[in-house]
Amino acid sequence: MESITTNAILDAKGLACPMPIVNTKKALKTLEPGQVLEVQATDRGSKADMKAWAESTGHQYLGTIEEGDVLKHYLRKASNEEEQEKVHANTIHNDELLKKLDAAENIVVLDVRETAEYAFNHIPTAMSIPLGELEDHVDGLNKEDEIYVVCRSGNRSDLAAQMLVKKGFTKVVNVIPGMSQWSGKTESNIE
Repeated sequence: MESITTNAILDAKGLACPMPIVNTKKALKTLEPGQVLEVQATDRGSKADMKAWAESTGHQYLGTIEEGDVLKHYLRKASNEEEQEKVHANTIHNDELLKKLDAAENIVVLDVRETAEYAFNHIPTAMSIPLGELEDHVDGLNKEDEIYVVCRSGNRSDLAAQMLVKKGFTKVVNVIPGMSQWSGKTESNIE
């Protein structure tokens, strides 16, 4: 295998979402446009997170190499330093979603966390499509539905909401802060 030349290496092993992205943002600020950053992570969801985040910020996601339990993500810093990270404008707080669920409103809750996260703890009516698989399953969603996207912290769900809007969905809402602070009912698929 050919060796990949990088300008910097970021150790994000052992960190969970959103910390690999937070640390990647900081590390990229120290690089010159066009330079390449290697991010070493153990969070399995970081592969989809890095790709989606890079696309939303204008940085180039080059790819990921798996070496045992370590994922090595390669990102090239955008040449245009004025490029701003896009953020989905339509948001709702956990308590507002809880009121909609309690009122039995006709909405779709889309959980974009990894399948393991979903299995241990999720909103009872939530549909599970991990962020990394969303593009392949978007045809299974109805563009007329109100879709409330949830993840652990509001970061992956923001990226998912942006992706859905690009695919023509108009009623998409990012739920913040997400499952990390969810106080409503949950269920588990683990016995």
